[in-house]
Amino acid sequence: MERFLLNTPKQPDIKILNSIYAKMVLDKALRDFRIEKIHKEIDQSLQVRDKGKFQRLTDELKILS
Repeated sequence: MERFLLNTPKQPDIKILNSIYAKMVLDKALRDFRIEKIHKEIDQSLQVRDKGKFQRLTDELKILS
């Protein structure tokens, strides 16, 4: 027999929470991957002395960080 209590907040649907958590994990993984790729591209731009590419990449890294 279920008991119903007055003024208790409705519990969020577990499927909705799981999908939100999955999206957060995926977004973080993609962000971390992009940051790592930017670091490698920054190193490469420094080696070839490409100031424009370096500036663009560091600006993008600032936005992501």
